[in-house]
Amino acid sequence: MDVESTDADLFMPYTPVIRVRTGGDLLFLSGATALPLYHQHPHEHDELDPPDDVRLQTRLVMDGLTRCLEAAGAGWADVVHTDLFVTDMNDQDAIGQVMSPYFQGNFPASTLLEVSRLVDPRLKLEMNAIAVVHPQEVTR
Repeated sequence: MDVESTDADLFMPYTPVIRVRTGGDLLFLSGATALPLYHQHPHEHDELDPPDDVRLQTRLVMDGLTRCLEAAGAGWADVVHTDLFVTDMNDQDAIGQVMSPYFQGNFPASTLLEVSRLVDPRLKLEMNAIAVVHPQEVTR
């Protein structure tokens, strides 16, 4: 995706607008937290042990979503929108620093919201994403 910047010295970990051209499949990723992608429901909180550090939690979220994207033949450059739910808005810069390298400059449109708590009270963030996966050209 190509988005023009009006100020090269200004860093923003998202873009306010993004155009998605047709011709791809939509991939919806939801509910990614620092918990394992597959875990018991209802939650057995005694068996879950998310790290306390928001940076470590962010890395777990991003790594889990990376596995989902790769399984669908996509990558972070294909992500066009994210929703991020945090329990402390003061964590946004630390979270953004961990997330930034995954996008490699291809930042999606994004929403960041503070919520009172997540499914496990030790969780600090949850993320949803939408990606556009373009079909691979088949060669014979």
